Amino acid sequence: MAKNVAKISFEDFSVVDLFCGVGGLTHGFVKQKFKVDAGVDFDKSCEFAFEKNNKSKFLHKDVTAFSSEELVSLYSKGKRKILVGCAPCQPFSIYNHRNSNKSQTKTNDAKWKLLYSFANLIDEVEPEIVSMENVPLLMKFDDGKVFNDFVKRLEDKKYFVSYYIVNAQDYGVPQRRKRLVLFGSKHGKIELIEKTVKGKKYVTVKDAIGHLPPVEDGVSHPTDALHRARKLTDLNKRRIQATKEGGFWRDWDKSLWLECHKKESGKTFRSVYGRMKWNEVAPTMTTYCTGIGNGRFGHPEQDRAITLREAALIQSFPKNYKFIDPNGTFSSLNIARQIGNAVPVGLGIAIAKSIKNHINQIGKS
Repeated sequence: MAKNVAKISFEDFSVVDLFCGVGGLTHGFVKQKFKVDAGVDFDKSCEFAFEKNNKSKFLHKDVTAFSSEELVSLYSKGKRKILVGCAPCQPFSIYNHRNSNKSQTKTNDAKWKLLYSFANLIDEVEPEIVSMENVPLLMKFDDGKVFNDFVKRLEDKKYFVSYYIVNAQDYGVPQRRKRLVLFGSKHGKIELIEKTVKGKKYVTVKDAIGHLPPVEDGVSHPTDALHRARKLTDLNKRRIQATKEGGFWRDWDKSLWLECHKKESGKTFRSVYGRMKWNEVAPTMTTYCTGIGNGRFGHPEQDRAITLREAALIQSFPKNYKFIDPNGTFSSLNIARQIGNAVPVGLGIAIAKSIKNHINQIGKS
């Protein structure tokens, strides 16, 4: 830890969240009483939820076209700077990694430029503290070049860099979600807080959504428009009815199988058309988490996929988090994408606590 640093408090800092989405990471900082001045994202549909729930400014902007002057202008005058963000992870996803070709694995791929743009802004603005969250595969993608470039850029600017592979279930999030969390600080290495879940007593699917009233597929609950599951076709209704808790398509009579299931390669598709288990954590939420054919997103006992509300709770958003703009057009697909793309709030809290602890240590030096 660097010495002779003026005593400071986390209240002396202002936070800006790049790639903020609907505010999962930001809300973690809000819960820890940080001042989040702004979030920046290319997806304008996230604006209502971000601003409504976090009382913070949303800037609709492509980060690749975002200047350091614009970034500096977002921070409260006189506040010290924290910059956080989760660059969209699709370029580094397992699916895209398996299906990539050489033209997709060059470091100038347009989708990758988001992470390099993040590094450029750090270079130019030099906030005292930074944090980046992404998928663990980023560390291996293109032989680790993208990740190593990011780390080197920080170290060249005299940041102390630390990073961790974490599972969100260890921090009270009711899903398996492995993530890479990186910290950089001008004052010393930031240590991730200890796991908040002890003895593998994870928050389960039942803990998260078991209290919600039952709903039929395609029908919203009368008091909660977000508690709505997609309408199933007759065939998919029969498929989910034939699936036991924790089961998947192998539970079905062969007359219900899809063509891909009949192929030798289809035998490995264990994570599609599956039901969750009440007493376990959920699988990783994705942008398609409200469709039964896109993963193990079937409700443990009701004959449907999970609702938007259930997906939000599994992402550890509070029950009162507002996603629907009363003056806008309701889009289930948009909201499912927003929820699936979000940093779980519980993980956001862990990141914010780690930074707060670090600042407190600086303050004692």
